[in-house]
Amino acid sequence: MSVQSIGEATLELHMRAYGIHAVREHVFHPKRKWRFDFAIPDRMIAVEVEGGTQYGKSRHGHGEGFENDCRKYNEAALMGWRVLRFTTAMVVSGEAIDTIKAAIKGER
Repeated sequence: MSVQSIGEATLELHMRAYGIHAVREHVFHPKRKWRFDFAIPDRMIAVEVEGGTQYGKSRHGHGEGFENDCRKYNEAALMGWRVLRFTTAMVVSGEAIDTIKAAIKGER
């Protein structure tokens, strides 16, 4: 398991506070080692917290890292997963947990 970012740790606390049971570092693909930061497998909801977006220092926003994330998210979609992606700022503001709760309820 990788080290949790501030966004991931905060979102884990928010989900626990609302009684949302999510699997950390869920491996979703049978052949690849791709994993989601959080997953609610029975609802096929995946949650990713994209770190380093504020200052452009994330591997997710550049070149090969960005392309690999595109492949991962596309494969997840083909498998039926709904992938929700958030920045740390979105987690801290409460937007992430509100969106996750709406997705669970099927409101959006």
